Amino acid sequence: MTIRTALALEFAVITDIWEASVRATHDFLLEDDLCELRPRILEDWLPAVNVMVFVGDNAEILGFTGVSGEKLEMLFIAPEARGKGVGKALLDHAVSVLAVRLVDVNEQNDLALGFYRHMGFEVFARSPLDGQGKPYPLLHMRLGSSRASIQPS
Repeated sequence: MTIRTALALEFAVITDIWEASVRATHDFLLEDDLCELRPRILEDWLPAVNVMVFVGDNAEILGFTGVSGEKLEMLFIAPEARGKGVGKALLDHAVSVLAVRLVDVNEQNDLALGFYRHMGFEVFARSPLDGQGKPYPLLHMRLGSSRASIQPS
């Protein structure tokens, strides 16, 4: 298992992982929302962030992060890899290597909110709309001071 920088030629596979993960965890999104977001992920957002991938023993990409500055913009895991430490490994890498301190989470995504809280992030603000102006509230989280000094296990 390895965490490495993604190659641009892997963005289509990464976008497939994004879609599968969102379908498994974002039941509040409408089909139209997914259809609107997919090309933006592939063409606009992945090229604009530092994308790291978690590669399993069989060389398959199992998850990825997208980081801009100190903000985690994306963390998505292939559904079959959920609950196996992929998300924790990617987040630990983002915090310890890429200096991530901030993340936004959809308020309706209880699993992600619980994950980030467990990993030491705290809510400090709320926005009633998401980044596309849709009525999906965002919780703005930052890494708590106790977690910021912890090295990944």
